[in-house]
Order: sequence, then structure tokens, then C-alpha cells
Amino acid sequence: MEPEIHIPPQRPLMGAILMLVTGVLFVGVTAIVKHIGSDLPPAQTGFLRYLMGTIILIPMMRPLFNARLQKRQLGLFGCRGVAHSIGVVLWFFAMTKIPIADVTALNYTSPVYVTIGAALFLGERLAFRRIMAILFALLGALIILRPGFREISIGHIAMLIAAVLFAGSYLIAKMMADETSPIIVVAMLSITVTIGLAPFAIAQWVAPTLTQLFWLLMVALIATLGHYLMTLAFRAAPLTVTQPLTFLQLIWAAILGVVQFGEQIDGWVVLGGLVTMTSVSFITWREVVMKSRALTPPSVATKL
Repeated sequence: MEPEIHIPPQRPLMGAILMLVTGVLFVGVTAIVKHIGSDLPPAQTGFLRYLMGTIILIPMMRPLFNARLQKRQLGLFGCRGVAHSIGVVLWFFAMTKIPIADVTALNYTSPVYVTIGAALFLGERLAFRRIMAILFALLGALIILRPGFREISIGHIAMLIAAVLFAGSYLIAKMMADETSPIIVVAMLSITVTIGLAPFAIAQWVAPTLTQLFWLLMVALIATLGHYLMTLAFRAAPLTVTQPLTFLQLIWAAILGVVQFGEQIDGWVVLGGLVTMTSVSFITWREVVMKSRALTPPSVATKL
């Protein structure tokens, strides 16, 4: 007999806030990886990041040891590990080949795949207004990218493929967040990706310096926290609310580029960012309004 699955209550505003913080953390990861540069092979950099993340999680892994994961759940975690491992290698590779703004902008295609996939495979409803808002958010990313006016390099192609793989990974994370605890979702990702990247890292191993290890430890800490908060966001709100908010990473990346890397922001980036911010703000506002119109629960209902 299958165990009863507890479906957590939906809190769209909390999910939106958690996703905003997650975006800030992930941009921080991008900046550190950019700072490290291409001195280490992409697979090794990714392996060390996830290995350190797994070590960090060891004190909190008791729920994983006590969990009785079904064969189906283990299979899904395994599939997520494969997709995420390949995506990580491509992402680290892209970071060494194209500017940080390009990586951030191309990563915007991932939420579009996730949102569409959630509607197709998870049964989440996509209202017309939300579809239009997502399309306008994507338009904002296209304004930033300006396809046809810049060279498409192997780094751009790698990032596009990585975005598709990350979208599949996030869809599985959403499914697992509804069935298991956030720490199990994050721990299984760290373990499976570490195992998945190990052969590729060993094949082209380069001895890292203490400075590189320190920065990779920072990447592991920030990224692990980001994945944990992202899982909490998935539990609090549907993907159609949380995923479009990742477009706001553009704002954080632009600010970071100016402060840390001395990059200039042109008018196209500002315009694209405004279009995106307007779209995702509308999505979040509509979701909160719709939830507030729901029927008031009876007085005997369990309090949250």
C-alpha cells in the first residue's frame, strides 16, 4: 500500500520572497565562478562544489537516512542527478567563454521551459494573463540578448542546453518537494551530482590551490543555501509563481557587474529589465489576489 502523500498548503507570497532571495544567492555563485576563471576544468570545478556541498550537509542528513524512499522516488532523484550533472558542466564551461550578463540572460529561458513543463506534466493551471506575463518577461530577456546583433559562440550554445537540463531538474525538484522534506531534496541533489561528475573530474584532474578551494567552498555554501530556499519556495507556491521571478536575477547581476567587475549597463539592458520586472510583479500580484478571494475556511479548520 502506497504511503499517503502530504500536500503542503500554498503560500504564494512567501514562495515569491524565497525565490527572490534564491536569485540573489545564485547570482553570487555566478560571480564567484567568474572570479575563479578557467584555471580548473569545468567538470572538476562542479565536482568540488557539489562534494563540498555534500560534506556541509552531513550534519543535517539524518532525515535522509531515516527516509524510506520509494523506488520511483529514487529513480526520479537519479534522473535529476544525471540532468543536473550535465547542466552543471555546461554552465561552468559557459562561464569561462561568455560574459556574466550573457549567462544570466540565457538562463532566463529555463523558467519558460519549467513553467510550460509544469503545465504539461504537473497539471498546473496557466491562465491567459499569466501566459501573457511570461511572454512579456521572455520579451524582456530577448531585448537584452538582441539576437541577430551579436555572435553566437559555443559558450552560448552550451548555456542554452544547460537551461533545458536545469528546467528538467527543477521540475523533478518540484515533484519531490511535495513528497519529501526540503533537506532530502537538496541532499539527494548534492549526492547524485557529486557521483555523476566524479568520473569526468578525475579524468582531467588539476591540483587546486588553497585560494581556489576557499572560493569553491564559498560557492558550495551559497549554492546549497540557494537550493534549500528554492525547495522551500517550491513547497510554498506553484511553479507558475516562483519560476518567472528568476528573471529578476538580471537586476542583481547588473548591479554586481557594475560594482564588482566594472561592467557598463546599456539602455537595452535597462529596458529589458523593466519589462521583466513589470511582468513578474504582475504575476505575483495576481496570484496573491486570487488566493485572497478564495473561500474563508470554517472556524474549526486547522490553523497554519
